[in-house]
Amino acid sequence: MGTVSPSDTWVYALRLPHDPRAARVARMTVRAALSSHGRQELLDPVELLASELVTNAYRHTKGPASLRLTALADGRLRVGVWDSHPRIPAPFGEPPWDRVTPAPAEAEGGRGLGLVQEYADSWGSWSLRDSPLDRGAGKLLWFEVGGRRDATPLSVACHQGTYP
Repeated sequence: MGTVSPSDTWVYALRLPHDPRAARVARMTVRAALSSHGRQELLDPVELLASELVTNAYRHTKGPASLRLTALADGRLRVGVWDSHPRIPAPFGEPPWDRVTPAPAEAEGGRGLGLVQEYADSWGSWSLRDSPLDRGAGKLLWFEVGGRRDATPLSVACHQGTYP
């Protein structure tokens, strides 16, 4: 009788309603998925960044969002958040890969996307406008952790219309 070992690659996808609790549900999903696959070393940055992207999807759209966690064979974890709004914010924008302007110290918000620049190894976006995907208009923002810090190659691929 042979033993079965869990695969190094896996995918979790979650559709989130337009609800203020969606970020909490995303954090709980991230926690459960990473813990069950023994990837606790990625928990803090992934939970924080996924929560920020889902929160922005709730705040800036009127529709649902989707969260997708993908463990890649080389140890990286890719997190994608889709929403129905077509605008791609910094730092996910077009080349030369705009930077997020730091929020004033007294501001109550505006720091979330800057955290992507700080904690993700790479990030990018994909506009779903005129896409063959069955989601209509909108965008996909993604980031990766668990790899080396080099945003350019994957960002270029995304801006060319491929989702790595």
